[in-house]
Parts: sequence; C-alpha cells; structure tokens
Amino acid sequence: MPAPALSAEQEALFRLIEDTQEHVFVTGRAGTGKSTLLRHLTWNTKKQIAICAPTGVAALNVEGQTIHSLFKLPIGLIADSDIDQSDATRKLLNAIDTLVIDEISMVNADLMDGIDRSLRQARARRREPFGGVQVVMFGDPYQLAPVPPRGDEAKYIADHYDSFWFFDAKVWAGSTAGDGLLEMGRVGAELNIRELTQIHRQDDDAFKTMLNAVRYGRVTADIAETLNRIGSRTPPEDAKDPIITLATRNDRVNTINAKHLDALPGREQTAVADVSGDFGRGDTYPADEHLKLKIGAQVMFLRNDVASGGEPPRWVNGTIGTVTRIMGDSVRVDVDGEEFDVEPAVWEKYRYAYDSFQKKLSRDVAAEFTQFPLRLAWAVTIHKSQGKTYDRAIVDLGAGAFAPGQTYVALSRLSSLDGLYLSRPLRPRDIRVDENVRRFMRTAWERYGSEMRQAAP
Repeated sequence: MPAPALSAEQEALFRLIEDTQEHVFVTGRAGTGKSTLLRHLTWNTKKQIAICAPTGVAALNVEGQTIHSLFKLPIGLIADSDIDQSDATRKLLNAIDTLVIDEISMVNADLMDGIDRSLRQARARRREPFGGVQVVMFGDPYQLAPVPPRGDEAKYIADHYDSFWFFDAKVWAGSTAGDGLLEMGRVGAELNIRELTQIHRQDDDAFKTMLNAVRYGRVTADIAETLNRIGSRTPPEDAKDPIITLATRNDRVNTINAKHLDALPGREQTAVADVSGDFGRGDTYPADEHLKLKIGAQVMFLRNDVASGGEPPRWVNGTIGTVTRIMGDSVRVDVDGEEFDVEPAVWEKYRYAYDSFQKKLSRDVAAEFTQFPLRLAWAVTIHKSQGKTYDRAIVDLGAGAFAPGQTYVALSRLSSLDGLYLSRPLRPRDIRVDENVRRFMRTAWERYGSEMRQAAP
C-alpha cells in the first residue's frame, strides 16, 4: 500500500528530526498522524536508527524491539543498580545515531533513566545525556499511561521522582528529580516538544471540539448533553451494517464475542497460528493463537491490506466485516457489500544486532507469527482499539472509566459523531485526566508556545 504524503507540519517535524540532533517528543491528539510520521521516518531517514516500544504488541506495530530486549534491561525497577552489558550489546548501542521510542507515555521515569544510563555506559560518554544518541519519542500522555508502581517500587518512585511519568525522569533538564545531575558533573537533556495539530480522522469541527474537551477534562454541561443525547439512540442490529462495542474490560469483551458466536448457526472452526522462533508468550501475540470462526461472524482486520498493488487498499487496520465462507487456506469476508478472500499474514519480530563487516546496525527477523489477520469484533477493549478508526461504535464504559484518558480514547476512535452509541450516559467521573499530564503539558505550552501551535490545556 503506498505511503500517504506528509502534511506540511509532519514534513517540518521530519526535517527537525533528520537535520538536527535534538531530542524530540512528538505528540498530538488522536488521528493527527503520529504513526504516519513514524513510518515515514523509519523508511526515509539516513541515520542509523533503532526503534523500540515498551510492550511486545507496540513493538510489533512499529516493526521494532521492546525496550527491555534491546537494552537487555531487567524487568522491574532499575533504580541505581548496575546494568550488565555484554560486548555485543555495547557494540549495538554504539552504532545507534537515533533511538525512536513509540508509545512513550507507557514508559515510566525509572525506565527512561535506565535507557540514559545504558547508553552512556555503553558509549563511554558519561557526561552527555543518552551517550550522545538522539532520542525521538512518539505518543500522547492524554491517551495511555504507564502502569502505576506498587509496594516498594511506588515508595522509591515517590522518594526520587515528581511522578512515574517519563517526562519526570532525571535525565531531562528542568526535572526537579534531575537536580542532582549537576552535582555529578552532568547536564540534563533538553526535550523539544512538538504537537501535531491537523486531525485526519474527523472532519466535523464541532465533534473535534467535543473530543478536545474530553481530552483536557473540560467537558461543559452542553457538550455532555449533546454526547449523551446523540449516544442514547438504539444501536442497529442489521448484520449487514456491522457495529463494534468498545468496552473497558477483557471479560466484558469476551462475554459479548462468545455470546454472538454461539448464537450463530453452523459449525465452529478454529484456525491455529503457526509460531516460529522466540515470539514470547500468548499475551504478546498480535492475533489470537486459536481463532474461532463461524460463517456470519463479525470480524475486524488487524493489519492494512498489503496486496492491493498500488490500488486503494481493500481494507485497513480496524476495518469491520462479516465472514461469508471458511476455506482451509483462506477466509472470505464481506466488507461493505464486497467480498474478499483473506489469507494468513505473517508478523515478524525483529532483533537489532551490530554488523561488524558493514559497521552498522542490522535488523534481523527473530521470530514469526502466522495467522489470519482477523479478530472477532462484536466487541474489543478500548485499549486494543488504540490506533483504529471506526465509522460506528457502541462505547460501553460499564461501571466507569478506570484509567485517565480511557473515555477520550474510546470516543476519538469514531470518524464522526453520527456513529456514536452509548451503552449508558457519560458521567462526570468518566472524564479523567492525570494531573501530572496537565502540569507537564501546561509547562510545555509556556515554554514552547507558538512552536507547539496548540491551545493551552
């Protein structure tokens, strides 16, 4: 599938990353094209880059490696413990010009500092942040948060950091936790924050305004009334016009999907994934290891169409369809009245290494996962809907949104307000914004102002 052209603001950001050594945090509201810019950087940079992410699924999505795997870091709190590095790891880290981290909002402050220490240790530039490596980060702290620490880890974070968010790591200049760096003869890294502002997912300015209010936790009574009034409509039940439920919890999603699948007539068939190499545990798989299907099942595509030969894609990641036929090596899916034969797709898990012959980084396939790029889609968790776009969806917040940004993620998946259906009215406590994120973004606006080109939160 041909890559989309960059917008003017995306191109300007690409040039900032490519033409300088600045550390850059690329953020922006849902649908502003952060992933598009990251893909463009991956394929067009002349620098030696390594791409990583905090989770296995996130790393697969950007064809990179997990942070812990790339840096060979221990799981859990790193704190001030020694970081063991083999010769191979040091050579690899020395070859990196630019480190790209996706879903940076899920990285905690301690891990951010662990990345800094690993690079400085490997590159023998102890005074220079990240050992001289440029760090480029993508993500939106208004959407995804790091897993809160517990027990002794929480006590350590409370004693050493302003919060557990990545932006409060000691490595950053201006961080109060980093004041001790000066005592060690080190300086903090300058973090350049740039916010993409052009929304590509929605066209309706009124809906964009509502989503912005939810994002910043500034929902007025009028906005809440409009969302609840439009969302109170009864969802359609016509199987030819599929609709998906976005729910907060896995158990709710599994119950909805199992109920609908069981209600279909016909024989249930199971496609078993082929897993080769060290792909990790089942919770890191990009699709179901055992995919259960029936004719009539509502499914969602998990990957973009890559076989369109330059033509418009037949489906994209998040497209919803209905199974019309199940064959041994393919599944026929109806998408908007047109049927397509879908074959198994291969997800490749990559591992970086240092090529001593060419004296540069190599990215090798370490494992493969082969499965139909489909998932039952009467329901999906809000978390797994991240990055998807839906024309219509039922937002089911159950007992309430339990994480900051959860309601914003759910609502911002929709391409228009007309596609919104609510299982119950939104409540004030469903609109949650982390106060540390408010503080960070407010400070960023005060510092960067017009460069961010975004209204102050």
